Amino acid sequence: MSRRDRLLGPPRVRRRLAALARAPINFDPGDLQHASAATGWKIDDLCQDLGSEPPGDPVPGGTWELARALLRGYAFADPSIVRAYYDPDVPLMGRTLLLKLRALGLLHVYAGVRVSEVRDATQSHDGRDVRLWGWSYRTLQGHVEEGQMDWEVWKWRDTGVVEFRVHAVWRRAAVPNPVVRVGVAVLRAHERALFLASTARRMRVFTALAARADDSPAVVREAARQLSARGGDDVDITAEELEEALREVRAPST
Repeated sequence: MSRRDRLLGPPRVRRRLAALARAPINFDPGDLQHASAATGWKIDDLCQDLGSEPPGDPVPGGTWELARALLRGYAFADPSIVRAYYDPDVPLMGRTLLLKLRALGLLHVYAGVRVSEVRDATQSHDGRDVRLWGWSYRTLQGHVEEGQMDWEVWKWRDTGVVEFRVHAVWRRAAVPNPVVRVGVAVLRAHERALFLASTARRMRVFTALAARADDSPAVVREAARQLSARGGDDVDITAEELEEALREVRAPST
């Protein structure tokens, strides 16, 4: 199976993905400027240390570049909770993804998102320069939630510390199906927390494996199984995507 076929999924999934091309965002992006618990939004922030490299700009083949390579797709995320389908031939900016959201490893719903921004810049935070790369997506009509999720890899230029960062602003969407509505209300917060924690571990371990040149297909596949919250065919399928992402950038020793 080709990489594109793997990422697009089976025919029924491709039809769902194609239909999302016409789907609008399901909330007013302007609401994000005033998002808070008081206005009905939930905010998640996560920071995972990925190690360090010499201070200054990112080192070719170093930790920051390895993490960025992982972040270009979606295989870094735990596919046993959220699996993404998309067309890799479409540029990242503006790309539409169909997410398969799982609960307890038994139930699932499909939801669409669209990449709204890609960032590649040096910024100042608290008087310190940070080199960052990342992207954001926003939820589309039919999603069980409303909001935006930011995925980024940072390098503090003064210390060389590299971090994986996630910022999410979300709230439950109006869901007409009563069964799905109850399931989202009861399980989604738990599954989201599990997903973020598992994804942070995956980023840390896969980046470290690549930095040590210990990223052979067998090693990556076994790590993907161990680092997924639950099992399933999606774990092995996305492990192939991880292998390809890690082959894009090698540590200097390789």
